[in-house]
Amino acid sequence: MTTYADSSPDAFAKLPDVFRALANPVRLQVLQWLRDPERHFPVEGAVADEIGVCVSHIQAKTGLAQSTVSAYMAELQRAGLVRSTRVGKWTHYRRDEERIALLVDVLGRSL
Repeated sequence: MTTYADSSPDAFAKLPDVFRALANPVRLQVLQWLRDPERHFPVEGAVADEIGVCVSHIQAKTGLAQSTVSAYMAELQRAGLVRSTRVGKWTHYRRDEERIALLVDVLGRSL
């Protein structure tokens, strides 16, 4: 696992991206849903083992346009909060728990 000492410059530099991504209530809600995807995306086939939740299921749950959801997920990915995996024409997302823990650690040491 990466530690604070190993990655603090990179992780510290990501904090503005993290704050920007989390400032949007829908992006924050999606990140919370992805914490327990089986609970929040109960549709069969919504959660693929180890690769995450298909963007189409995220879009359906938010009720937003596909392009908006894709932009929101790209913002979360740039902030280092989610990882994506492409399967055919579909993109699946899951939280990057290691990165989130590192960012929380950096934030705790920054303030």
